[in-house]
Amino acid sequence: QVPLVESGGGLVQPGGSLRLACVASRPTLRNYIMGWFRQAPGKEREYVASMIWNTGDPVYSVNVKGRFNLTRDNAKNTLYLHMNSLKPEDTAVYFCAARHRDESTYGSWGQGTQVTVSS
Repeated sequence: QVPLVESGGGLVQPGGSLRLACVASRPTLRNYIMGWFRQAPGKEREYVASMIWNTGDPVYSVNVKGRFNLTRDNAKNTLYLHMNSLKPEDTAVYFCAARHRDESTYGSWGQGTQVTVSS
């Protein structure tokens, strides 16, 4: 288990930007894959993006590719989700998650942070 804490959510107008942060309380994230998911009211949890921590290589869902960007601060064990050109349909609770590269599912989850895109 990796303790995870998200921050940075809030209310933003369509077309605006937000940056979410996920801090992992672990000495190192080597050999972990860090991801972001979101869940809108009445909908199932949806994959957003992930990063192989060792390489920094990001992967994005088709719904956010070109608008969202993942970066990391290795020294702070922090993963950032930069969200640009936000749309009302991006409104959801955003969750950070972690899994070891040898695991097939994400076993560690944060508490979530609310993102609301509305005028």
